[in-house]
Amino acid sequence: MSLYPPPVREEPPVMTRVGEAIRVRGLVQGVGFRPAVWRLAREHGVSGDVCNDGEGVLIHAWADAATLDGFVAGLRSACPPLGRIDSIERYALRDAPPIAGMFRIGSSAGGRARAGVVPDAVTCRACIEETFDPSSRRYRYAFTNCTHCGPRLSIVEAIPYDRPNTTMAAFPLCEACRREYDDPADRRFHAQPVSCPACGPHLWLERSDGSLAPGDPVQAACQYIKHGKIVAIKGLGGFQLACAAADHAAVARLRALKHRERKPFALLASGVSMIERYCVVSDADKALLTCAAGPIVIMAIRSDDRNEYFPGVAPGIATLGFMLPSTPLHHLIMHSFDDPIVLTSGNLVDEPQCIDNADARTRLAGMADALLMHDRDIARRVDDSVARVVGDVPRVLRRSRGYAPAPLRMPKDFAAAPPILAMGAQQKNTFCLLRNGEAILSHHIGELANGETYRDYAKALSRYQHLFEHDASLIAVDLHPEYLSRKLGLDIARQRRLPLAGIQHHHAHFAACLAENDIGLGIDVLGIVLDGLGMGDDQALWGGEFLLGGYAGYRRLASFAPAALPGGARAIDEPWRNTYAHLRASLGWPRFAAEYATLELHDFLAARPLALIDQMIDKGINSPTASSTGRLFDAFAAALGVCRERAQYEGQAAIELEARIDRRTLHDEDDAQAYPFGIVDTGGPLLIDPRPMWLVMLEDLRRATPVPSMAARFHKGLAIAIVRMTQRLLAPTAVRIVALSGGVMQNRVLVEQLAARLAACGLTVLQHRLVPANDGGIALGQAAIAAARALVPAPASPWSTSCA
Repeated sequence: MSLYPPPVREEPPVMTRVGEAIRVRGLVQGVGFRPAVWRLAREHGVSGDVCNDGEGVLIHAWADAATLDGFVAGLRSACPPLGRIDSIERYALRDAPPIAGMFRIGSSAGGRARAGVVPDAVTCRACIEETFDPSSRRYRYAFTNCTHCGPRLSIVEAIPYDRPNTTMAAFPLCEACRREYDDPADRRFHAQPVSCPACGPHLWLERSDGSLAPGDPVQAACQYIKHGKIVAIKGLGGFQLACAAADHAAVARLRALKHRERKPFALLASGVSMIERYCVVSDADKALLTCAAGPIVIMAIRSDDRNEYFPGVAPGIATLGFMLPSTPLHHLIMHSFDDPIVLTSGNLVDEPQCIDNADARTRLAGMADALLMHDRDIARRVDDSVARVVGDVPRVLRRSRGYAPAPLRMPKDFAAAPPILAMGAQQKNTFCLLRNGEAILSHHIGELANGETYRDYAKALSRYQHLFEHDASLIAVDLHPEYLSRKLGLDIARQRRLPLAGIQHHHAHFAACLAENDIGLGIDVLGIVLDGLGMGDDQALWGGEFLLGGYAGYRRLASFAPAALPGGARAIDEPWRNTYAHLRASLGWPRFAAEYATLELHDFLAARPLALIDQMIDKGINSPTASSTGRLFDAFAAALGVCRERAQYEGQAAIELEARIDRRTLHDEDDAQAYPFGIVDTGGPLLIDPRPMWLVMLEDLRRATPVPSMAARFHKGLAIAIVRMTQRLLAPTAVRIVALSGGVMQNRVLVEQLAARLAACGLTVLQHRLVPANDGGIALGQAAIAAARALVPAPASPWSTSCA
């Protein structure tokens, strides 16, 4: 018998179960978030349910308080790769708890659409392996996808993102796919585009005469391409035209048929190793190429003789734009090729690409020898995105497939802003819906002067507002009276009786950069905005601006010296006109003719109708002046004989000039050799004066200095002048933040020179990353400025504001 009494067994404390409603907002639909919540709940022993609704994901959870805290803390780490959690809100529940340990995935509920739509994503590794696995029931199936990849924006027609609200509603699931779709443990649980050869979309190859090609349509299409033909391929967001990149005749024929004489074509490669045969691929480039967005990535051509391999693909420039396969169909195609193929949008230049089978048969009939088609409808056109690594940072140049319409988080100061519709610019158009502290920037629309593109713009605008149930209380437009985006905005404002905010073009560029970099209200920054043209608030044309202020207002402290645009729009298409205007302003034609008559440039200009142009400039006939940095690039390039007579695409002269830069001159030559620019005080905004540059440049031209050295001295001299102006403007202020924006800020050499030199002055330099620096980002800035005015009726800074 024990001398000690038996120990008292302590019962575990009874934990009180409490209930909470947990609201998760962000990109949480169509990414596998609900099954991730289901698995997390089982791990923590949480009871309840999870469902999608119009605001995101709603979780009802019961457990003891500590367990619920751990469960909520685990939500962020459990978020799937394509998801993004913006906020988590918790509310007490008083409902009766379900059976302990029971957690289910509920069907989607309705409600006002506030959830983000996830962008289309490139095919994941697991689906690629399945597509090429002979034992898989999806072997060589062109539409293999799962929760972690595949179409989203291109198929969704309403929120919540469920199969009945997508173009996949036309394809009832077979029994095998239904089991995957219903199993929370399967990676295809509620993957809305899920299908297989038994129940999903199918492919066929249609010859130009309308007949069907026999056999495997993918193999047949590849044979067409290998034999020098052009094939139209129905991709994720529209039709694409493909031909062999190394087939010079096929590339030339494609250029002629598309009316695209010089603009670079994009290339499709099977993998990074293929791209490395032709381009210098950095680690940042690799990460960009292989990310879920899968953009076209612009990279430098290798310095060896391989840069002669595709002479017709990107004439006159030193870069190539490559992308990797974005869908199983593209993987299947590239499996048959050892070299890249050209893959460009299925359209004529400046038109929207075809997305409908019947439309493709009509519009591409004379361009494609065959059409590789399928029967899954495309809900909206989504072009390929374009990106480039600048300063070791990936930067989006065209935001579309893979990026749009993922909401952009606005600075916290904008949480109370009213819903705003910003109409965007005329070129590279996107529009923006702002509400609830986030901005939904549309996919790339394009040039609105084209009738088909404008109709596509109006349709996309209507569909986005319906999709996101966006009810604007304010319309924001550009100041330019001829922008079609402005005219449509005016019509919408009149029809709905809404207030209208006129936003100055360069202020919008500036504000877009501030918003992307999370700069709040009331913070003054110097914006350096360089582009082609935009209407100023003084009704003059601007294009090289130094703006001090923020969202609510600004002051124009400096600009580039205005120069005439002889012929108006013709000066954009014919760069030599800008050369003449600058030389006329800097030297005068008599002096130039007397001192530089031996130059080939003199002979070229002397053969032009200079007397007529002088008369136009002197009398102000169709020759407005503009402080345009873009036109200065055109003028300098044309003086060197680069893209002199006619520009075939926007920015061609600047792009080809950048391609010619001698890197040793750029990096090793003393700054004293850079071309000088003056700073002139006229009593108003200070001016960067190019006259000293022209005098030194003409002497180099007379000495037959190599064009690459002159191109380097121009870029370096321009950067030095901008930094000098910045230092002078900021000296009397406490401002130490600078924002770079505008289309010229896509010039890699100029931006890297500016960023390094400004940082060396102790300044913080803000740049674009996810939003294009060009007009594709204008709408975000318009929305931010309109919101700031609504939130802060009086300017937050002492600077003036622009108005309609």
